[in-house]
Amino acid sequence: MDDQQQDITLDNSLLAQRGEPLIPIAPPYFKSGFVGIIGRPNVGKSTLMNQLVGQKIAITSPIAQTTRNRLRGILTTDAAQIIFVDTPGIHKPHHQLGTVLVKNAQIAIDSVDVLLFVVEGTVELGGGDRYIADLLSRAEAPVILGVNKLDQQPIDSQDIDHSYANLATERSWSTVKFSALTGTGLETLQSMLIDRLEPGPYYYPPDLITDQPERFIMGELIREQILLLTREEVPHSVAIAIDRVEETPDITHILATIHVERDSQKGILIGKKGSMLKTIGTAARQQIQKLIMGKVYLELFVKVQPKWRQSRTRLAEFGYRVEE
Repeated sequence: MDDQQQDITLDNSLLAQRGEPLIPIAPPYFKSGFVGIIGRPNVGKSTLMNQLVGQKIAITSPIAQTTRNRLRGILTTDAAQIIFVDTPGIHKPHHQLGTVLVKNAQIAIDSVDVLLFVVEGTVELGGGDRYIADLLSRAEAPVILGVNKLDQQPIDSQDIDHSYANLATERSWSTVKFSALTGTGLETLQSMLIDRLEPGPYYYPPDLITDQPERFIMGELIREQILLLTREEVPHSVAIAIDRVEETPDITHILATIHVERDSQKGILIGKKGSMLKTIGTAARQQIQKLIMGKVYLELFVKVQPKWRQSRTRLAEFGYRVEE
């Protein structure tokens, strides 16, 4: 028995003791590995991962820099298990939080088996894309250039297509066009990713779609509604803490605190006579109910934590730290 199989056997013993799903031994033809989804903010990386794993685990928003953690989504087929790592969009950081996020995205580049560089197919190649392309050119893992938003491309997209084709040719990268929103082209993308993986074991039980704890995803679903419903000045100053989760046979009670940096942001989130907080809570509750497939009672509070994005201590408390 090799080391990987021995580790899986030990993991299965622990899982069996807890009554959790077991990790099967992979057949010889089985492939597995980690795929880093890299790109600028707001190019559709989270939408893509949700579509690939078949369930919403990453929040999406028209506002850039939505993703904060390296969220892992797991796709298991008869032939392979792909662990997708959805990274924060690479951008010029303006605070300590931004520095941590970009550093984590750069770490992911060097710690995965395949890199999927997602660009926006509605506009020509830009400086931000070239910066990321230069980072990826130094990586050892194979790179696939994924041109997203095929459904939104203008009728005359020749110049756009050429700009990305030239980039791929310069670096000997494969290219695939798709729409993360509609699913068009994702079968081709999936096949290309599997082709580039090495034979390997199941890293997770086949039915698992993410390795993130349920509380984390609950917090993200709350933050998503804040991104969608509040003004531009609020979204990136928000952190969510799930303070308590109590489950009964009939309903799950969740207590969460929304942390912001300024009193004015607190006022916006609460709204007139609590109207905005109620709207956020109702929308988030509906999403969380889909996640846990049961009724939810969600109670939200708002607390001011001045300059938390600049504080290493606060960032660590809210789960934002440079990953190893």
